[in-house]
Amino acid sequence: MKYIDLNGKSASELLELLKEKKVLLFTLRQKLKTMQLTNPNEIKEVRRDIARINTAISAQNK
Repeated sequence: MKYIDLNGKSASELLELLKEKKVLLFTLRQKLKTMQLTNPNEIKEVRRDIARINTAISAQNK
């Protein structure tokens, strides 16, 4: 996901997407703890997506 993709979305859509990504991050961390995660780089990508979404939300609030 790129920041450009998030630019045209409304605040409610961004908040919903943020909630989904946080749930995904939680499940990935649980899989990592139970040794079920095959690609640990997925956690890094989801964390970056969350940061991009937060940046888009704060940019809309200005």
